[in-house]
Amino acid sequence: MACVVVVGTQWGDEGKGKIVDLLTSQAEVIVRFQGGNNAGHTIIVNGEKFILHIIPSGIFHSDKSCLIGNGVVIDPEILLEKEIDGLLARGVSIVPGRLYISERAHLIMPYHKAIDHGRESKKGKTKIGTTGRGIGPCYEDKIARRGIKIGDLLDKDLFASKLSEVLEEKNFYLRQYLGCAPLDYQEIYDRYLAFGERLAPFVTNVSVVLHEAWQKGSNILFEGAQGTQLDIDHGTYPFVTSSNTVAGNACCGVGIGPTAIDYVLGICKAYTTRVGGGPFPTELQDSLGEHLRERGGEYGSTTGRPRRCGWLDGVVLREAVRLNTLTGLAITKLDVLTGLERLKVCTAYRINGELKDRLPANIKEVERLEPVYEELPGWQEDISTARSFEDLPPSARDYIKWIEEFTGIPVIIVSVGPAREQTILRRDPFTA
Repeated sequence: MACVVVVGTQWGDEGKGKIVDLLTSQAEVIVRFQGGNNAGHTIIVNGEKFILHIIPSGIFHSDKSCLIGNGVVIDPEILLEKEIDGLLARGVSIVPGRLYISERAHLIMPYHKAIDHGRESKKGKTKIGTTGRGIGPCYEDKIARRGIKIGDLLDKDLFASKLSEVLEEKNFYLRQYLGCAPLDYQEIYDRYLAFGERLAPFVTNVSVVLHEAWQKGSNILFEGAQGTQLDIDHGTYPFVTSSNTVAGNACCGVGIGPTAIDYVLGICKAYTTRVGGGPFPTELQDSLGEHLRERGGEYGSTTGRPRRCGWLDGVVLREAVRLNTLTGLAITKLDVLTGLERLKVCTAYRINGELKDRLPANIKEVERLEPVYEELPGWQEDISTARSFEDLPPSARDYIKWIEEFTGIPVIIVSVGPAREQTILRRDPFTA
């Protein structure tokens, strides 16, 4: 038995979906613990591409249980119409007893999305780059104790009173401050009750389900969204998401104690990307950055927005090792670097003539950081068919070894392509 947490080590988009899908074969239970449908995990199964936003990536294994924890914020329209119905139409079985949704997970409401869009429009050039999915406003209401939980949909009177109370305030804010049209109570009430009727068979106390599985000795895989540098407390604030993305939130986001966690696996892209606004010290705003974007298919799976690309930031990676107490690393998209004569990795930053080995808390200082690079030789060989570490060319192996030495932890998985089989598994985290 083992509990393994998977987290991103950069600014998201590291390839967590593929790694979770790969490790699902070793787990009986897969649970998502934070975020919402602003995250997108792309998975290639038998040559077919799937993009998941809320449902755990283990859903493609018919003998596994998939849990959505209380730390996730749920847009029921997206969950039902875009994911559940979409997967059913493509032959993926989704039935109660296989998919569980926490009764304590908070709902993304129409006013959350309206506020999200209205705020971004009002900010103009100072906007953060939110996806506009209502994630932030939903988490705000959760913390302010005026949120609506998915379990509330199962009690018509409770839902009606909560919606009536909060919508009056939201409509005032939309009209008077954001200059947006107000929303209709009855329309929201009817639509969300219908969502609740469809979701009811899946809704339960996920913490209890998880605890029972843990007591039985099941292997459990915890799936995080976004990346460490998007963490609300530890990331490049305010250019962050609205939840804690670090491994510690795996416990809070599902209702299990920290002593249950056995292994924390950090997913790291072989280079670095970022979507939206915010500082990015190693960003390449030239033809090389364009090359990485096109070769790596660096366009958001949720928004379609082009990702900003740059060299691997070792400082950011080492910070993720510390913040998550990582046990091991999985390096993804190593194949994208094929063909480059020289590779650069950031080992420190320079600001005002001083060297820094960590990201400052002051966002203005972060924006002025100059990366200090170490150069490594590249490789020309196609590595997409490599299935063992020894199959990789010497320079590719040296690149992986450099990462291990710099971070002080082992690289146990190397991805050399988007397909499930294009993966080198050096060590199984469930038995490590």
